Amino acid sequence: MGKTYVVLGGGGSFGIHTAFYLLDHAEPRKVIGVGRNPLRPAPFSLGIEDRPNYEYHARHVTYELDLLFELLDRERPEIIINFAAQGEGAVSWKNSWRFFETNSMGLVRFTEELMKRDYVERFIQIGTSELYGSCDHPATEDDPIKPTSPYAASKAAFDLYLISVHRFLKLPMNIIRPSNAYCPGQLLHRVIPKAVVCGLKGEKLPLHGGGRAEKSYLHARDLARAIHMVCEKAPLGTVYNCGPEQPTSIRRVVELTAEALDIPFERLCDMTEDRLGQDSRYWLDSSAIRRDTGWQPEIGWEDGLAEMVDWGKRHFDALKTWPTQYVMRG
Repeated sequence: MGKTYVVLGGGGSFGIHTAFYLLDHAEPRKVIGVGRNPLRPAPFSLGIEDRPNYEYHARHVTYELDLLFELLDRERPEIIINFAAQGEGAVSWKNSWRFFETNSMGLVRFTEELMKRDYVERFIQIGTSELYGSCDHPATEDDPIKPTSPYAASKAAFDLYLISVHRFLKLPMNIIRPSNAYCPGQLLHRVIPKAVVCGLKGEKLPLHGGGRAEKSYLHARDLARAIHMVCEKAPLGTVYNCGPEQPTSIRRVVELTAEALDIPFERLCDMTEDRLGQDSRYWLDSSAIRRDTGWQPEIGWEDGLAEMVDWGKRHFDALKTWPTQYVMRG
């Protein structure tokens, strides 16, 4: 009999792709997605709710902690993977307290309750590469933390808390700090799905700062495989970066998306001013996770963007009217 996995933040695209991967590769007893909202429509849920051995529950990690632990105590999962967070660094300058409410305080309260239970074998926190700030070299896990947004600072605070409670209270945990991920089902305020839908609609994408900023991009299925390999092979307490060897400029990402859409780059975007707090380069040294688990990314730009375009075309009727702005919620 396999293990039960709980994916917090399971209504988001990365949580959904992780659930698909675990169902296909981990031979689980059950995979349980938990998110603050009911699952979104088919372009975003991707039919995960129809998979055998999967179920989804709407529970808010900050405001419904008692209801969440009623579920966890009933199911007694061996593995908990946490994507739940108030996301999006670009908007965290306003109402910054909301980011700390969830990403720091809410998750610390959750973890304190979790440490009273004996059924969890491993808690995996999905962190962020943004806490290293802008990098002129591939950042290692031991590099100084230099967050440049309230979002990144709130994520860094919980990482440091987890490291301390593992060391002194023996919380069985790992932290994975992935690069920017993308995938079918991602909400449309993110640059790659937004570029795909803009291209299909014949509209232009605003390209902040001309797309000079460089970020490291990873397909969510590669991230899901990294999570599974850490579950299976990694020593407890270890922090892992997880990303490709080289970053890619946002301009180049949009150029590649235009190629995948078979339209000219100039038809796809307009140049705009840079956004507040934009880091110039996210760049990770992921040699530790390769050493300990054998992981490396497998999905290149050509295959990944072809999959994004196919998703956009299949769900175009729904996506063409879907909002493209980030919506802040508690």
